[in-house]
Amino acid sequence: MFRLPEAWVWDFWTVDDGEQYHLFFLYASRALKDPHARHYRASIGHAVSRDLVNWERVVDALVRSDAPAFDDLATWTGSVVRHPDGRWFMFYTGASLNDSGANVQSIGYAVSTDLMTWDKAPGPVLQADGRWYERYAPPPEGNWHDEAFRDPWVLADPGGDGWHMLITARSAAGPVDDPSDTVDRGVVGHAWSADLEHWELREPLAEPGQGFGQLEVLQPFVVGGRQVLLFNCLAGDASDRLRATGTEGGVWIAEAETPLGPYDIAGARRIDDPSLYVGKFVTVRGTGETRFLAFRNETGGAFVGEITDPYAVTWDGDRLVLDPLGH
Repeated sequence: MFRLPEAWVWDFWTVDDGEQYHLFFLYASRALKDPHARHYRASIGHAVSRDLVNWERVVDALVRSDAPAFDDLATWTGSVVRHPDGRWFMFYTGASLNDSGANVQSIGYAVSTDLMTWDKAPGPVLQADGRWYERYAPPPEGNWHDEAFRDPWVLADPGGDGWHMLITARSAAGPVDDPSDTVDRGVVGHAWSADLEHWELREPLAEPGQGFGQLEVLQPFVVGGRQVLLFNCLAGDASDRLRATGTEGGVWIAEAETPLGPYDIAGARRIDDPSLYVGKFVTVRGTGETRFLAFRNETGGAFVGEITDPYAVTWDGDRLVLDPLGH
């Protein structure tokens, strides 16, 4: 596993440069004592590996900017893709506190030629737009604890028409069958770009009312020939209807027709281990096999904060089975 003795490690993403796997991860000092405080102290660390098991930590990728800036509180989860000209683009979440002390999230990017040294572009490049996405409002008008607009996952258009970004966001309106349901508004946010530098925000790729207050850290992936959408949601962020089933939060898999949907979010199934969070699929170079990694969330009520070794993944009907690999 990847563990730091001095820091908690949680959300992460990977990229393969053809020789090494790169792991970018959020971390914060254990000296904070309270694991919940880590979110406002997050930096983006970096490690490399040739086998997804043995990791060597290298220089950090990004830290928060000096105020005032869209990322002057913390730098949060993102993804990395390579431009056709060879440059690497890291899209990430910038967190900042507004005048009322609420956490407002928006999206920026940094560029690298070697995956080691990153230069931030002026940002943000995307923010929540109230036409489609919920903006923060204080009580009693407000209905969520922050302005959720984060976790950008960028992928090339399947038909070659630019790039798409999937975003953890909330709908500006409640579900059609119950517009008053202020929790059940989690959607798959969407933006498009021709060049990775300039972005056009678009309407969501999913409707609210599917059972989730937010769909964190999205990742479309083909597992065993089946297109799925991976996302994460804790039980406390699920709708009353979903919580009434006794569900535990964790990593969820929804069937999808394409990487851009439609998605069967209402029919999503949780993977078996509720102690895991923010799962990621990774393709093994050379074999094409799929592996799954996640961070260890809470065990016995205590936050763990480390990243697992990879699991092999198979299907048992509609259930995703994780098999630990012997190392």
